[in-house]
Amino acid sequence: MKRKSLFLGAALIIMLSIFLTACGSSKNEGEKNTGGNNKGQETAENGKKDYGIKFLSIATGGTGGTYYPLGGNFASIIQDATGIESNAVTSNASAENMALIKKKEVEVAFTQTDIATYASEGTMMFNGEKVDNVRGLGTLYPETIQIVTTAKSGIKSVEDLKGKSVSVGEAGSGTRANAEQILEMYGMTVDDVKARNLSFDDSTTGIQDGTIDAAFITAGTPTGAVEGLAATEDVVIVPLDSDKIDALIDKYPYYAKETIPTGTYPSVKEDVETVAVQAMLVVSSDMTDDLVYDMTKAIFENTDKIGHAKGKLIKTENALNGMGIEIHPGAKKYFDEKGVSVK
Repeated sequence: MKRKSLFLGAALIIMLSIFLTACGSSKNEGEKNTGGNNKGQETAENGKKDYGIKFLSIATGGTGGTYYPLGGNFASIIQDATGIESNAVTSNASAENMALIKKKEVEVAFTQTDIATYASEGTMMFNGEKVDNVRGLGTLYPETIQIVTTAKSGIKSVEDLKGKSVSVGEAGSGTRANAEQILEMYGMTVDDVKARNLSFDDSTTGIQDGTIDAAFITAGTPTGAVEGLAATEDVVIVPLDSDKIDALIDKYPYYAKETIPTGTYPSVKEDVETVAVQAMLVVSSDMTDDLVYDMTKAIFENTDKIGHAKGKLIKTENALNGMGIEIHPGAKKYFDEKGVSVK
């Protein structure tokens, strides 16, 4: 009887040991696979962090502008850094991109700083429709307002646009707002021209075939669509008068003076004075701090991999210039580390 009790006791001890070992192993496995709320601490199958998403879309603009080719470069940089499949998608640019962020149809978007401000405030084309989930990642380069025409049109000044067929940008676009505000400085409205709402490509095609006389184009220079036009026509960029530039900046402080240098397009033989806003990248506020930090770091530390001429203007030290909306915490962390602050 005593021997049987000892046997049962030993058996219970062995079973208890097995149970405790299993619990400990299970607990350790649980600790290994949980990263708390920080998805970036987990490791995906490709050896990159697991950010909780597998696909990322960057809303750009039309194929004839600057956003689209840059977006392709950024998508490659982001994918290399994070392992997330990324691609650039065409759109009607700034204003539509804010709507796409609001509807959560894209995670990242290009826009102008003025349009981002309108979106976050619910003003101008966003009247009463705030985009609450947009955050800044960084500003990139000047977006130059170019009033494009040809020598044969006879248009040499903004006043000459009156009564002419003019593309003022697609409906609801940043270019449209720029056109309205510049015409305002000259005592005009879009009703004083035969306004057409065309993309950059359609604008330059229209100038080439004679269906329109001029076009407002807001994009980094040189702009692909304008370069295409310049290959067959003597392109003219209409200058803005210095007093009108000052009045515009005084009323709309997100503008800055800008010069289009001689030779930007083959027929441009002297500097052209105009204005610019800043191009910027925005992201959805839903994106994790880890992911936005790693994206920001990848873009601003790999500008040598950007194939477009604007890559040379994208600098960490300037990335918060003109930032008129709330910056994403992930991007802020990166710029704080670099000692960059909002100017």
